[in-house]
Amino acid sequence: MTRRVLLLGSTGSIGAAALDVARALRDEIEIVGLAAGNSWEKLAAQALEFGVRSVAIADAARANDLRRRLPAETRVFAGAAGLVDLVRETDADFVLAAIVGAAGLPATLAAVERGLDIGLANKESLVVAGSILMPLVKSNGGKLIPIDSEHSAIFQAMHAGRPEEVRRIYLTASGGPFRTWNAEKIADATLEQALDHPVWSMGPKITIDSATMMNKALEIVEAHHLFGLRVDQIEVLIHPESIVHSMVEFADGSLIAQLGTPDMRTPIQYAMTFPHRKAAVAPTLCWKQARRLHFEPPDAQRFPALRLGFEAARAGGTSGAVFNAANEAAVEAFRAARIGFGRITTLIEQTLRRHALIASPTLEELLAADAWARQEVERCIER
Repeated sequence: MTRRVLLLGSTGSIGAAALDVARALRDEIEIVGLAAGNSWEKLAAQALEFGVRSVAIADAARANDLRRRLPAETRVFAGAAGLVDLVRETDADFVLAAIVGAAGLPATLAAVERGLDIGLANKESLVVAGSILMPLVKSNGGKLIPIDSEHSAIFQAMHAGRPEEVRRIYLTASGGPFRTWNAEKIADATLEQALDHPVWSMGPKITIDSATMMNKALEIVEAHHLFGLRVDQIEVLIHPESIVHSMVEFADGSLIAQLGTPDMRTPIQYAMTFPHRKAAVAPTLCWKQARRLHFEPPDAQRFPALRLGFEAARAGGTSGAVFNAANEAAVEAFRAARIGFGRITTLIEQTLRRHALIASPTLEELLAADAWARQEVERCIER
């Protein structure tokens, strides 16, 4: 049976990879809705290619441009509310949530409330609101299938046993472009250097997160919520080859790992066709690529974001929202050349330290914590 897919964030790197999968599996996947931030021309081209009749553009000022480019019968939703309306009104049975940042949370929640199966590439939704999101997933009956390569690997490896039999998980990390750099050199890194990832091809925000290792820090919080793990059951390993995407250690000492090429089309395809496995769209792993695999512990002195990730996961409550928002604001400031690379993590830590924790927040309190953290980063920059 064809899966009817609504793709949120279709013009980004994950969205482009998802459409590659859809092209290759046209008999299995039908794209029924698309959403983007402000790349209306690219969105229009995608809608025309796939014959999509429901689209949304977060930048409401571009909605009329989009309407003029598409057939008259196409429904065009606009603004942040339009993204949510698209999810609520499109006849889909699977939502691929790939909007970058906390901006993707409302649409993800709308998909959860409908009981739809979700392929989650928007890790920020879980970091910000995992305590609310996961109970809703369980009560509404949909499945949440992670698309981060690491969490997809854990999700697959978990099928080798029962949740209570898991001793720990190992999240692997490439180490990013600055894996071998000293702390002083890292602090002075340029935007061009931060965007030069040695393994993965990703969007600019997540590439910078990889350089600070904030991406892995966010994944710690994500794994805590997604798999119901204690924080002391989560470990991080540097694995430069990015072949072993993560591992699960069970009570009997068995380590179950998922290996593959570093290509996001693989976890995307897995999520879009779950629980089935179809012929690979991405190149498959040759044993010659895996003859030498290296693992090493991370250096928390050079990459303090990891320590902050564990702290945020332990603290819970509004900490995840503040942690994520402070990072988004600091990365934006770095990309605008307002701060140096070394200040990104410093600003995040300062914001976390000034944060008044709410242990069991409502959604409104989480959104307020998000807004406060962004303002606090701005205040710190201007001091």
